[in-house]
Amino acid sequence: MGLAEYEISIKGEVINVTNELRSDDLPEVLEVKHIQQFLGIGQVQAYDLANSGQFHVVRVGRRIKIPKKSFLEWFYGKKQDA
Repeated sequence: MGLAEYEISIKGEVINVTNELRSDDLPEVLEVKHIQQFLGIGQVQAYDLANSGQFHVVRVGRRIKIPKKSFLEWFYGKKQDA
């Protein structure tokens, strides 16, 4: 399976990303490093995205945890319930 390329917006900047992981490879609860690997972006961009409010995150102390479902719904362009 080849790598897929997408465009995402972080802080109003559109960047091209390449999947290094498949969605099936992701754990049910993601960390920022998983987003970084999945999107093929840098660490700073991954933290900016996690802090952007575009999908649900859970903060546990200083750690950021992201439900896989929430992230993938954002990634595939599905609307989240408010």
